[in-house]
Amino acid sequence: MDWISGVDPRAVVHPDAKIGENVTIGPLSIIGPEVEIGDGCWIGPQVAIDGLVSMGAGNKVYPFTTIGFPPQDLKYAGEPTRVVIGDGNIFREGCTVHRGTAGGGALTEIGNSCVFMVLSHIAHDCKIGDHVLFANAGTLAGHVEVGDYATIGAYTGVHQFCRVGCHAFIGGYSVITRDALPYCLTVGNRATCYGINRIGLKRQGFARGAISALERATRAIFRQELRRQDAMKEVELEFAGQREVELVLEFIAGAKRGVIPIRLGQSS
Repeated sequence: MDWISGVDPRAVVHPDAKIGENVTIGPLSIIGPEVEIGDGCWIGPQVAIDGLVSMGAGNKVYPFTTIGFPPQDLKYAGEPTRVVIGDGNIFREGCTVHRGTAGGGALTEIGNSCVFMVLSHIAHDCKIGDHVLFANAGTLAGHVEVGDYATIGAYTGVHQFCRVGCHAFIGGYSVITRDALPYCLTVGNRATCYGINRIGLKRQGFARGAISALERATRAIFRQELRRQDAMKEVELEFAGQREVELVLEFIAGAKRGVIPIRLGQSS
């Protein structure tokens, strides 16, 4: 096909758009005037990118994906807001990424090397880290934060203003209405946390000692005989210098909607 390399003559690319080197744009795709596309990106056929969108290098965007269109927020009044996307991301068919709102920082942000499978939805003002995986139809409401190396399972919905911690694994068809702990396996409607995702962490190269420390620390935090704050203080002292445990403590301390607690006695 003649659109495998370069800008297809059937694409509509506004003359003010900034297109890097070695960019492919397929037929019937539409690129708006305020869009910046970095070097080496592959924009397939029938993609629409509009608004203040900055996309880094080496991204792949498949058909029927839309990026940068106005948010589905009734308070949005047309103010200039942005989408910023890093390098090396993959957006499969039918993904949607909406720009931010004035009340949410005016920015929807995606890091590097993420994969968004078919029909993934990233709402306004979301912030997504690096190496994040969205399975089919993974959906974020507005103002959601997702940490590095997290996985959002198929047909999962994350409530607005929630956070998903780094290396978290959210199982398919889950409903997340509170913050999902980093390094943990969380699944269900409404979701339950089943402890450290040992298999996933091993695959990511975590040392056995780090995984063991995370497991002992997180279970200690949620034991019933102590108040949460007292348990966290004990864990902070016992695991001082263990960075992964410190990140868990920081994550819990920063929760505004509360966290999904570990269901003790369950295997992860």
